[in-house]
Amino acid sequence: MRKLRNEELYRLDVAAFKGAEKIPVVIVLDNIRSLNNIGSVFRTADAFLVKKIYLCGITAKPPHKDIRKTALGATESVNWEYREDILKLVDELKLQNIKIVAVEQAEGATMLNSFKVDGGQTYALIFGNEVMGVQQEVVTVSDVVLEIPQYGTKHSLNISVCAGVVVWDIWSKLQGLK
Repeated sequence: MRKLRNEELYRLDVAAFKGAEKIPVVIVLDNIRSLNNIGSVFRTADAFLVKKIYLCGITAKPPHKDIRKTALGATESVNWEYREDILKLVDELKLQNIKIVAVEQAEGATMLNSFKVDGGQTYALIFGNEVMGVQQEVVTVSDVVLEIPQYGTKHSLNISVCAGVVVWDIWSKLQGLK
């Protein structure tokens, strides 16, 4: 085996990415404090052809050098929008028949490995603040709460790692439906 060179990866340019078919997933980042986490989520969204990212509350917006440092250009390829009020956004998404999915540890949560994906459904994956998680008001109005099973002593993952795990899992399940 040998490592592939960048030119062997056949990556899309920004124009081709914008025109590519996206998976039926939007990401909602609510009150994310770390600019590096925001940039990392943009890279994940780019890697798995996510439709859009919504940045809510205190979540910083591009352009910013610390977001750019980890996004590596994904803020140019991935469609994004800022919304101050996440609850208003959730209402709008529900009116578009988008299933609201809070990623949080909660009573009655569905474990990610048990979550069944419907290829005809669009999902809004909500990731919350690094310390407080997804706001209870958002959990309450969500259609589903997803939890990543964890078995160590911490029972928490960095927001960007959490987003990567959930988006990859849903992407892979959607690929299995094709």
